[in-house]
Amino acid sequence: MKNILLFVVLFLSETGLAQNSKYTVDSLAWIAGCWNGGSGARLTMEQWMKPSGNTMLGMSRTVINGRTVEYEFLRLHADSSGDIFYTAIPSGQQETSFKLIRLENGVAVFENPVHDFPQRIIYKLEDDGSLKARIEGKSKGKERGIDFPMKRVACE
Repeated sequence: MKNILLFVVLFLSETGLAQNSKYTVDSLAWIAGCWNGGSGARLTMEQWMKPSGNTMLGMSRTVINGRTVEYEFLRLHADSSGDIFYTAIPSGQQETSFKLIRLENGVAVFENPVHDFPQRIIYKLEDDGSLKARIEGKSKGKERGIDFPMKRVACE
């Protein structure tokens, strides 16, 4: 019986079905830095501090025609169980957290299935060194997604 239980625990751990605490906030260090995206009159800027104290802090701002139209305070952090969360406070709205459900090959997927929209936040480090942030999920019963391609820039 002990051997069967041990096998099940090892199997679940290897397949990722057990609680996955093999990642740390340091595993997301590739997001750190300053990123700009957009074109024309619309510019989105995102800035992330390097990991420290099991946390990364970030902020985002969207400016259209010289006026800030959206902003967000961001935090990547681990809870006491070791799960990693992306927590956002967008434009003064209520704080919402999304759990890291997948991290591999420069792709991080965070999910909160009970949030209105988005339910998923995805960061992908592209081969050319650019970063694509994506929000997706259901809105009014329909699947939708919005991409935010960004290039690394010098932090001022």
